[in-house]
Amino acid sequence: MNLSLAEQVAQMVVVRASGYLFDHQIRYRAWEPPAEQLQHWLQDLGVGGVLLVDGSAVEIAVRTQQLQSWAKFPLLLAADIEEGVGQRFAGATWFPPPMTFGSLASSQPQKAVEAAKQMGNITALEAQAIGLNWILAPVVDVNNNPDNPVINVRSFGETPATVSQLASAFIRGCQSYPVLTTAKHFPGHGDTAIDSHLELPTIPHSAQRLNQLELIPFREAISTGVDAVMSAHLLIAAWDNQRPATLSRSILTGQLRQKLGFEGLIVTDALVMGAIANQYSPEEAPVLAVEAGADIILMPVDPEVAIRSVCDAVVSGRISPERIRSSVQRICSAKAKVYPGWNREHPGLFPSEIEKRAFRGLSQTLSSSVAQATVSTVLQQTLKMGGTIPVKLPSQTETPQLRNVVIVDDLLNCGFLGNHTPAIALPTEWGYQLKLIDSKNQPFQESLHSETSLTLLQIFLRGNPFRGSADLTEVAEIMLKNLLKTSQLQALVIYGSPYALERFRSEIPSHLPYIFSFGQMPSAQVIALKTLFGM
Repeated sequence: MNLSLAEQVAQMVVVRASGYLFDHQIRYRAWEPPAEQLQHWLQDLGVGGVLLVDGSAVEIAVRTQQLQSWAKFPLLLAADIEEGVGQRFAGATWFPPPMTFGSLASSQPQKAVEAAKQMGNITALEAQAIGLNWILAPVVDVNNNPDNPVINVRSFGETPATVSQLASAFIRGCQSYPVLTTAKHFPGHGDTAIDSHLELPTIPHSAQRLNQLELIPFREAISTGVDAVMSAHLLIAAWDNQRPATLSRSILTGQLRQKLGFEGLIVTDALVMGAIANQYSPEEAPVLAVEAGADIILMPVDPEVAIRSVCDAVVSGRISPERIRSSVQRICSAKAKVYPGWNREHPGLFPSEIEKRAFRGLSQTLSSSVAQATVSTVLQQTLKMGGTIPVKLPSQTETPQLRNVVIVDDLLNCGFLGNHTPAIALPTEWGYQLKLIDSKNQPFQESLHSETSLTLLQIFLRGNPFRGSADLTEVAEIMLKNLLKTSQLQALVIYGSPYALERFRSEIPSHLPYIFSFGQMPSAQVIALKTLFGM
């Protein structure tokens, strides 16, 4: 491949962009460039890939076509779709979080493996249908710290065996289609109580412990044929007490490339995250990542600065030209997999497949009956419940005041709730008055009405990037205690983290009806509520 140094380095950069088509729809302007700038990066600089967020599945099908039309070379088009394409892009299949499958595995291991494989298969099929070719999943972190604010239910479970088995099943499912998979976050982000999106966590464990626990799922994923491994922004003192894993040669090259024998793409986690951006400059972080062994620089603070800085490091002799070429060769191999017929010797020639992939039978491909049946089955089989169920709705002659109190972490950033979604629409249909609360709106002094009112309390609580869960847990716990004290709590539904259920369990009287669902999406809501009320 005859590329200039700048073009080679640009191929190593993946930028983030809005999935929406128009600039006025961009939601995160600090990270998502307007069209003119994005087109410049792809068309003039030859940036190698784009990470997409937001929009519907149909919009993404159009957006990926648009991005390819701007690009100098065929693109890697990625998305964080750990729970299926529908997690990010409306209209496609939204699966329950991976820990749901781990819960199923505790009682029905073979069923869980089959379901995880089907999840991978459907995710890959739907991704390809809308023009995506790089799935930034599965998460192979072992979530053995209940206080983890960011991994939580994104992990398949709390043991290396469960995570290894189910993550590998997901990867095998994806392999039916020409898309890339990604094991993350190396060497394991499960045993932290700090979100690396905000600051740098430290892993204090010995090399022996890392080898016997955290690394096991990565070995299994590599053995299964995972295409990429994403680094974690963690300080691993046993291997490198100076630099986080993303910027550590002893970890990315020494451990991952040499000791584990991984030959695929090494991709950094986003360099805009606080764990890196708070401590390293936009010029130095990309250079250190490349020196460490990264092939893909994901979401650098400034892509043009990143490309220029790495080129300068090559010209000065700090980084060898061979080091860059080895990454570009791996990128070319990955692109050859997702673009059958692409000629890597003439990288600017686009395969005709790009022109016809989007829109091909989207209505038959997305959210198929088979996909929805898989989602429903897994949700049904992993519900947890207690107390006197089903709950009987009061008759019209009793006419108590009914309230539906819904607690979420951020009302302004809540894609699974709306007037049309079951957690709100169904209780409204049954005569409940809605009260919405989030961690920024804490009405602790508010009167709880008279003791004749009955309250359905629904809590949406799980680990999420950039959002700590401590404040929300406190809000939910205080509300729960107040409702119990005034004898107004009719029933409780918790969506998301099983650790939240365990925390609240000591407060829940044995007779109180409660339902727990790992899922938070509308399909989980309708199953939980209809089970609670016996419908």
